[in-house]
Parts: sequence; C-alpha cells; structure tokens
Amino acid sequence: MQPPCLSVCIATRNRGAFIAETLLGIASQGQGRIEILVLDGASSDNTTEVVTGLQSQIPFLRYVRKVQNGGVDRDYDEAVALAAGRYCWLMSDDDLVLPGAIAEVLSAIDAGHALVVVNSEVRNHDMSVLLDPNRLQWESDRTYPSGDLQRLFLDASAYLTYIGAVVIRRDLWLARDRAAYFGSYFIHVGVIFQATIPGETLVIARPLISVRFGNTQWRPREFEIRMVRWTELVWALPAIDERTRTKLYRREPWRSGKSLFFYRAKGTYGIDQYRQWVRPRARSALNRAVALSIALFPGPLANVAGLIYCRRQYRDSNIHYLDMKASRFYPPTWLRNLVSAAGA
Repeated sequence: MQPPCLSVCIATRNRGAFIAETLLGIASQGQGRIEILVLDGASSDNTTEVVTGLQSQIPFLRYVRKVQNGGVDRDYDEAVALAAGRYCWLMSDDDLVLPGAIAEVLSAIDAGHALVVVNSEVRNHDMSVLLDPNRLQWESDRTYPSGDLQRLFLDASAYLTYIGAVVIRRDLWLARDRAAYFGSYFIHVGVIFQATIPGETLVIARPLISVRFGNTQWRPREFEIRMVRWTELVWALPAIDERTRTKLYRREPWRSGKSLFFYRAKGTYGIDQYRQWVRPRARSALNRAVALSIALFPGPLANVAGLIYCRRQYRDSNIHYLDMKASRFYPPTWLRNLVSAAGA
C-alpha cells in the first residue's frame, strides 16, 4: 500500500465523551489518502474503548496509548514522529471538520505548500450555537513566500494559538527544535516561527473546522498559559524581530489591570496566581499592589462586572460572555457551590 499523503494527528487525554464524533467526522471524508493517528496520553476514562471500538469502522485509524502522560507538547511531537504521512494535520480531539475540509487540505498539499493554516468557525460547547462564523475574518486565501515570516506572524500568530489550524510537512517538523518548547503548550508555534519556512505557506480563508468553545481542559491554568507561557514563548522566538513582536504583544501583559481583572472575573486569577506568577516578575511596588488588589477583589463582583461589560457589542463579546458564565464566580454557580458547601 502507498503511504498516506496526510496524517491527521490527534493527541488526546480523557476525551471519551467527544472524540468519537471527531473521528467519525474525519473518517466520513477519508479518500484513501489519509490516516488518523490518535496518541492517548494515558487516559483514565473510556477513551481507549471508544477509539479501539471505532477501528473496525475506520481501517485507517491508528491508536497508540502511552503508559504515562507526557504533556500536550510532547504528545503532539510524538504523534508526528509516529505518523506515516508526508504532512501532518495537528487536529484537536473535540472539534469537528466541516464538509469538504479534507479535500481542500489535500488540494493545498498537492500544490506543494510547506505549511497550511486552516481557518475555523467557533460554536458553543454542544455545537448548537454559532458564535463566530469566521475566526480569521478573511475573505480570501493568502500565500506567504519563504522569507515572509514576519508578515505571517503579524497576520496569523494570534490565531495560531489554536493547534488545530496547523497542517505542516512532517520532515519540516522533525528537522526543527521541538524540545525547547515542551511545556509551553504551544509547541507548534515554536516550530513554525523559529526559522524561515522553506517553502510557501498557505492560509485557507474558508473555515474548515468547527471549534468547540469552552471545552478546554487547561482552564484552571489559563492565566499561567495565556499570560506567562505564551508571552515567554513569543518573546523567545529566534526568527521574529522585536519590532514585529511589539506590534502585537506586551512583554509583561500582567501589568495591565484590565487584563488581570478579566481573568479574575473568569475565575482563573487569584491570590495563588499572584504569588506564583506575578509577584516574582513585578519590578515595582505599584505593579505588585495593583495585581494583589485585583487578586483579592471579590470574584462574584468581578464576574458581574464582566457580564455587564460583555453585553456591549464588540468582537468576541458573545464568546467572552460565555467565558463569564463558565466562571466559578458566575452568581448562580457561586451560590450553588456556597449552599452545597454549607450543607456539607
């Protein structure tokens, strides 16, 4: 048999409730040129039973289960190493491909692009409500020649926090430093932006993926991942110049009181995050005082303020509103937990 052209690589852990729908959606578009590789980071739920139960229906589905979880970066890297395809699509384990997605990606691969970035739409947790029909908000595809890495970074780096957007030539991935980005949660961004891409990059404007919003497993660590890990990664990328980075990202985003208050309202910033991540980095008494006061601000009041703010019409206001409702400080949730704790 000929090796597959495309390996859809899924690193997963404890997604038994969602992964079957993801796999069946991909398999329904299989055209004999793809494989699906699921690398399981030692799930403790029924993920093994769900995936192996689908192998009789999906003959091009491979399943590898690890004895110990290595973290999302290591697991995606290992999935690429195990893949048989010339290209790897780093698919999320709970999102869905839209009609024609596999065919469009294969067409981009056949055109010889070294890297393909896939646009997405965003839906709510059960996929019943469309929150954002076009995450990139582009009307047409864009092509970036080799050497145009700065423009690609400016145009797409924020979107590329989503790993499911990445389709990359396997040999390119394996030729680059990956170990330096283990633990960053964004290994794919480190691989892409550490050096010039040896070939063209295509960004597909038509959304090909439905993202399941609000289902991330790292929400309790969101402040660390978004405000610390992401920032440290961006400011350490060797091929991106300082002027380009500065146009998009602050070097010390935790100095923004508005940002801290936003994470406080979401329930992901508090005294523990202040002590671990902000206090050691804050260089002035004023920075520490502001960050501490926000960490101690009553969470339910912050959440109410966030809910009111998100009623305004701005980009992502509906997504941020759902974020506020998912917070442990959302008044109905907070009151229910309070009553439950009092009864115990």
